[in-house]
Amino acid sequence: MLMTEKEYNGNLFDQLSLLEEIERVAKKCNCKEVLEEIEFKRRQINRKLYQKLPLTDGQAGDV
Repeated sequence: MLMTEKEYNGNLFDQLSLLEEIERVAKKCNCKEVLEEIEFKRRQINRKLYQKLPLTDGQAGDV
């Protein structure tokens, strides 16, 4: 079953929320390695979230 863009973005925002929760605990424990991994994952998610999607055939001629 295909996912709509809104659903996909919702999943990405959920992932960002989880990272924020883990980050809060990692900061309390001063876990540098975990914080570095969180930042890496955050960049990956943001890249997906803010990418420009390719035009579909129906949109190419629309103006």
